[in-house]
Amino acid sequence: MHKITIIGSGLSGPLLAILLAEQGYTVDLFEKRSDPRKETLSAGRSINLALSHRGIEALKLSNVFNQIKPHLIPMNGRMIHHENGELDFQPYSINPNEYINSVSRGELNKILMTAAENTNKINIHFDHTLTEATHAEIKFYSGRTIPNQGIIFGADGAGSELRKYIDSTTDSPSRTVPLGHAYKELNIAPGDNDEFQIESNSLHIWPRGEFMLIALPNTNKSFTLTLFMPNEGEVSFASLQKESDVIDFFNTQFSDAMPLLENFPQSFFEYPTGRLATIYADNWHTENLCLIGDAAHAVVPFFGQGMNASFEDCNILMDCIKDEAGNWPKVFESYNKIRKPDADAIANMAIENYIEMRDSVAQSDYIQRKKIANTLFEKFPHRFIPRYNMVSFTSIPYSKVYERGIIQQEIISELDSNNIDFEKAERLILERLPLL
Repeated sequence: MHKITIIGSGLSGPLLAILLAEQGYTVDLFEKRSDPRKETLSAGRSINLALSHRGIEALKLSNVFNQIKPHLIPMNGRMIHHENGELDFQPYSINPNEYINSVSRGELNKILMTAAENTNKINIHFDHTLTEATHAEIKFYSGRTIPNQGIIFGADGAGSELRKYIDSTTDSPSRTVPLGHAYKELNIAPGDNDEFQIESNSLHIWPRGEFMLIALPNTNKSFTLTLFMPNEGEVSFASLQKESDVIDFFNTQFSDAMPLLENFPQSFFEYPTGRLATIYADNWHTENLCLIGDAAHAVVPFFGQGMNASFEDCNILMDCIKDEAGNWPKVFESYNKIRKPDADAIANMAIENYIEMRDSVAQSDYIQRKKIANTLFEKFPHRFIPRYNMVSFTSIPYSKVYERGIIQQEIISELDSNNIDFEKAERLILERLPLL
């Protein structure tokens, strides 16, 4: 069996290592950070994530899910906070067993790292920041180098040095497309009774048109909030420079959240502002090197699928390894061919979902269309599945989800929301949506 090298021990790196170890491979994992199990995760950046079906399936395949399950908080739907202070709960599915889960990135990372080490086939090398990859070698900031030979996977995130190297070998290099919007994380601490201060089994959204605030629950009864808004403009991060500006803005836009914010407004200025972009890469591999996760296809976070897509990459990759019987150039070629259309599809859907979350969810037209979609889902569950459900609660390839989602919206637009003609709906669905 080959010894395999993986660069990056964030989330997809250790998961892939575990799956490879189960097939008999030994793995060296190189991670730029110090061991997070010995340090405290810095506040203000990606503290929790949304885990759904695709990610859960990959974690089950690696036999790690049962260790992670106690750290999950179910979120059954969106709790919409309107400007007038009213609340509106929108379930994610008509099926109460379909929900997404809030999970701590730090806890998930620690569990995966420990599970990887417990295989006794995986060695994690911390404090190894990759500075450059060339045809001959992989160079680390510490001065250490390893040969660029054998099988190497790049799980080194959106700023991947390995992607830069692959770009240098192809006529079609990757593109980074900025969204023009950024994010900043804030906190709501547990209440005086050490309980949640707002409803705990929802993803809270304050939709405000061009910007929004969201909140996800943590197991310590706190909430992580994230403000998404434009970088520049009349209402933007650039316009919020003074303490008085920030206080006025939050009082006006998020009046019910304002009294609950921890260490505010100091936290607004102390926590970093993160930029948002999508990475499009056509070529994810060379003869011996292959990218997975954000290194290959980073997406904006508005469908909660960045981690789930990266975990699903590992499943697809393992299928390719089995199908191609370890012929690595064919493995990489097959994986790239299968997964690239799905990566493009979820990138598009993530951007579209930003518009839905920050604006549409508060609109009556959106609510009506959602009701029609749920009604059709109930009557034709094997043909008409709302797009959100297909993405979050099935393993239907993202590219197929995207295609079917467009058709379904066209079908809805041909129906009267006040008096659905079910004979017409059935005819359109049977004609245009193949059985799943």
